[in-house]
Amino acid sequence: MLSLPFMQNALAAGFLIALLCPIIGIFLVLRRFSMIGDTLAHSSFAGVAIGLVIGIHPTITSVIFTTLAAVMIEYMRDSFKRYSEILMSVVMTLSVGIAIILVSSGSASASITQYLFGSILTVTVDDLFLVLAVTIASSLLVARFYSELIYSTFDEDGAKVSGIRVKTVNYIFALLMGASISASIRITGILVISSLIVLPVASAMQFRKGFSRTLAIAVAVSVTDVLAGLILSYYLDSAPGGAIAIMSVATMVISLVMNPMRN
Repeated sequence: MLSLPFMQNALAAGFLIALLCPIIGIFLVLRRFSMIGDTLAHSSFAGVAIGLVIGIHPTITSVIFTTLAAVMIEYMRDSFKRYSEILMSVVMTLSVGIAIILVSSGSASASITQYLFGSILTVTVDDLFLVLAVTIASSLLVARFYSELIYSTFDEDGAKVSGIRVKTVNYIFALLMGASISASIRITGILVISSLIVLPVASAMQFRKGFSRTLAIAVAVSVTDVLAGLILSYYLDSAPGGAIAIMSVATMVISLVMNPMRN
């Protein structure tokens, strides 16, 4: 299995995605903003469809469209502070509408299932380098704004009072969300990418550790889920998205059973 070039590319890309998703996901979960993962996943669907129709690499158009959607949500948050779920519904509806129109036209239907469910057969070296670039850029930006992100996550008003440029930090984080989700869909698929962002973090939180240790556990869980899911999908000859989703749920159930606080 490991001697096959496509499997090497898939495992390498999967490992990078497994590092990337919890770094973004832990802030989303703690902000009670987990559902934005589904919203941006649907936005990436529209971006992929646009790329397939106009003849540009779908991952590139997906990154552009999804980051724009994330920035739009952040921009509109001030107008709907008490009803942020409305924003996600608006963006999701718009994105799905665009995707349906383009896919139903017949111009984008040929390759769309690869992005919906993920595919280990179609991961190229270019995809690998794209995921690597997004992972490095995201990690560096999170490290640079680590304190600001934590402060604004737990107490946004207090962060503003203390002089932190919360809006700037939020826009940077929105860009990271969009880029991370778009770069990951080739492996995990559009339909289950949000599970990889949320579930490893939720599993890690069951152990009631501090922020840094919870992040480390979430990364370890994510790596296990992704690599095990890819190997399982290879032997089952199935799309990796489903296998990764099942592994994520299984790990979540195990973490609930092992939760030290239950004793």
